[in-house]
Amino acid sequence: MEKMNVAIFFGGCSPEYSVSLSSASGVVLNLDHTKYNPVLIGITQEGSWYHYVGPVEKMLNDTWHNPEDCTPAALSPNRGEKRLLLLKESGIESLPLDIAFPVLHGCNGEDGTIQGLLELAGLPIAGCGTLASALGMDKDRAHRLASLNGVRVPRHAVLEKDTALSQAETFAEEIGYPLYVKPVKAGSSYGITRITDRDQLSAALSLAFRYDTQVLLEENILGFEVGCAVLGNGELITGEVDEIELSGGFFDFTEKYTLKTSAIHVPARIDDSKAAEIKKTAKCIYRALGCRGFARVDMFLTPEGDVVFNEVNTIPGFTDHSRYPGMMKAAGYSFSQVLTRILELALE
Repeated sequence: MEKMNVAIFFGGCSPEYSVSLSSASGVVLNLDHTKYNPVLIGITQEGSWYHYVGPVEKMLNDTWHNPEDCTPAALSPNRGEKRLLLLKESGIESLPLDIAFPVLHGCNGEDGTIQGLLELAGLPIAGCGTLASALGMDKDRAHRLASLNGVRVPRHAVLEKDTALSQAETFAEEIGYPLYVKPVKAGSSYGITRITDRDQLSAALSLAFRYDTQVLLEENILGFEVGCAVLGNGELITGEVDEIELSGGFFDFTEKYTLKTSAIHVPARIDDSKAAEIKKTAKCIYRALGCRGFARVDMFLTPEGDVVFNEVNTIPGFTDHSRYPGMMKAAGYSFSQVLTRILELALE
């Protein structure tokens, strides 16, 4: 059987650029190379596209963008053509593509922007499409849809850049401290601050507005965070539920990528009935947002046993130590098997 060409997009003009380099490297290293031929498309932090032919090591240490390994490239917008255009000095050449696999985190990659481009070009997408990606990135709208489907969500308010500080202070007093200040559309905990009194509010808002034009004030949920990996289009399967154990604070960028003072338990240290409830809730949220392919649904489990929605990651981390592959491995699926199934789902 002839190998399929999989366009793996990595990098991107996003604060999560470095995270994408690690995830895309994990995908390349664990892809079934007897079935799939990776076509690597690197996007710089400035937004320039290149066809990359160098080793994975240069992706990991961010030396991939160099004249020896890169050719300027663009995706053909002609629907059905499904080709990567190589913009060489000698002229334009092209490579056929069968599937697009965006391994881009955060804005300009996970938020529906590149998915829209791929859909216009007629390329099957591994993972969520334009609408689900945009909704998953938008914490306010994701929470509203989940709530309409009977899932408990934290109380929150959306602030604009011109919202008076006094208005923010009033709402903060209503939900009580501590609370979280978050960009509405950002990932990897960028721009998020946990504050304990009103004196910290102004600085936290300034930080969050560096990452988005809208900011959430969100109530603190007592308990701990749990996650659930979901895989599928119509029929859904899940990985084992995981649990984040924190020594203090919250699961910020440093803890997510170093686990300096925290730990992840897979399976979570909860009883089977509660794990089943979390998996059911994850599937409900996945369907409410119109997800397909794969996503990781993050929730909180309160001391009273309530499951509360936190957020959906439509392109979760894909390194060997990332949560999504870890949850699927605990359920009996190897990293390679998961990637193969994701690519199969893209063609359904």
